[in-house]
Amino acid sequence: MKTNVGGIDKILRIVAGLALMAWALMGGPVWAWIGIVPLATGLMGWCPAYTLLGMNTCPMKKP
Repeated sequence: MKTNVGGIDKILRIVAGLALMAWALMGGPVWAWIGIVPLATGLMGWCPAYTLLGMNTCPMKKP
């Protein structure tokens, strides 16, 4: 797995995931547990959807 999530994208995924999971814990709808997905992809730095779509938000590494 090559990292394809970086910077602001990673931060937004983690924050959104935590917010959705907190909502679920506070009595929100069951579907709010979907927050596990953005949290996991943000923490791992890899998104399978980005791989399928050929996207990458990581900065280019200099040799």
